Amino acid sequence: MAGLAAAFGSGAMTNTIADIEEADVILITGSNTTENHPVLSAGVKRAVSFKGAKLIVIDPRQIKITNFADIWLQPNLGTDVAWINGMMNVIIKEDLYDKKFVKNRTENFENLKKMVEKYTPEHVAGITGIPAQSLIDAARLYAGAKAASILYCMGITQHTTGTDNVKSLANLAMLCGNIGFPGTGVNPLRGQNNVQGACDMGGLPNVHTGYQSVESLDALKKMEAAWHISGLPTKPGLPVTKMVPKALDGEIKALYIIGENPLVSDPDLNHAKKCFANLDFMVVQDIFMTETAREADIVLPARCFAEKDGTFSNTERRVQRIRKAVEPPADVLDDWKIICEIAKRMGYEMSYSESREIMEEIASVTPSYAGITYERIENEGLHWPCPTSDHPGTPILHGKQFTRGKGMFHAIDWIAPNEVADEKYPLFLTTGRVIYQYHTGTMTMKTKGLNERAPECFVEISPEDAGQHDLPDASMVDISSRRGKISARVKVSDKIGNGTVFIPFHFAQAAANNLTNAALDPISGIPEFKVCAVKISKAA
Repeated sequence: MAGLAAAFGSGAMTNTIADIEEADVILITGSNTTENHPVLSAGVKRAVSFKGAKLIVIDPRQIKITNFADIWLQPNLGTDVAWINGMMNVIIKEDLYDKKFVKNRTENFENLKKMVEKYTPEHVAGITGIPAQSLIDAARLYAGAKAASILYCMGITQHTTGTDNVKSLANLAMLCGNIGFPGTGVNPLRGQNNVQGACDMGGLPNVHTGYQSVESLDALKKMEAAWHISGLPTKPGLPVTKMVPKALDGEIKALYIIGENPLVSDPDLNHAKKCFANLDFMVVQDIFMTETAREADIVLPARCFAEKDGTFSNTERRVQRIRKAVEPPADVLDDWKIICEIAKRMGYEMSYSESREIMEEIASVTPSYAGITYERIENEGLHWPCPTSDHPGTPILHGKQFTRGKGMFHAIDWIAPNEVADEKYPLFLTTGRVIYQYHTGTMTMKTKGLNERAPECFVEISPEDAGQHDLPDASMVDISSRRGKISARVKVSDKIGNGTVFIPFHFAQAAANNLTNAALDPISGIPEFKVCAVKISKAA
């Protein structure tokens, strides 16, 4: 989301985790917070239970955090831009927005105002299924707060309109002046450990470390000088969602996969498997023999978090030390040592004596990390940007101005999901996680206790839909989409609305991603994991 990165911290939280407890109102959307971020969710619960904060939850499922909510709105899948525009319609119409903030710190307000005029609560109800009065109540509650925090996760981003969804949340926060001070902000909750650090370190196709564009000549010269080379590429590379299809086309012939299990986690898995099978050469570097590693030509065993030294950068931009706690298995190396050894064999002398030396290089080429050293984070981490050795770090972004100067309102119209339910595939499917398993189960499924709590895949369906399709609770069913079919156990539940089913994506034996749609957000390249059309029938 390069366009948004300049204004909203490259997908990082604008505020801190602890800061959530300073909010008067917390709005959670697209995040099953208690199951996906249980530690962070405790702060939300404390804010509501002991500090008088009001909670708005907007989610198609009645997730556990709704038990703490003053308002729960249940939108149809893929309608986020519509309900956000509807809230802004109410806030502007009722003159509840922060005029001083809008005037002094933003631009393009008139275009936003014009766009949201048609998103009346009644119009939005027709798109989202949210009752008009409920939307009005939520808008008034959010706008009336002295400080309001927005928390979101992949239920917002994993759509073909994911970038639009995030920009719309940014619009809402700026409209009410909820940026730049405690208890406010637009706060994405990262889905995996150190994914923030991976992005910060240039693990994206269009940037070097610290989001310095590969097309920037200044950044180019700096990197070439630091690495004693010339001829670094100046054109962005490919996101992973475009790399995989090019394997099938024969344009990409080799892949090196580190710490990822795409043969369970990629969308439209049947197609993805064909793509991977067409590679000439595949290397997987991981801590366990995953489904993807089993298909690799070479597997490089790596150390886990507890077996190495270094840093992690978490969802609140805090750079923290990690220290080796246990000895790794024999002949298993740090990730960075493996990479260095491969580089040497390819003719480039890459060597470091220890992880500290790598951190020093990171600081030397990355403006936002320039003031971070092992000594400074010996006991407690620092939030980037931290540009100098005496800088205290930046727990809250955009206190006085945005990176681009003034915050830009984006006038965004709602666009329907790429695939909608029809006669042949009458139900919407959304995917997610359960608390007892993590991602593709690479680690958690090796734990007996967790497997006892979450042993197999299930499909969550409303009582009405289960009755209509004659699907008894706990029975086995086949779920099909235009891309594939899986079998799972029925879980009849009031959590889910009529017309929608939910399947966790952890279980390789019944991989939900055999069903999901690989259609991409045109800007971020994120697939539409959260919406596709399916049909359900009794298992053969």
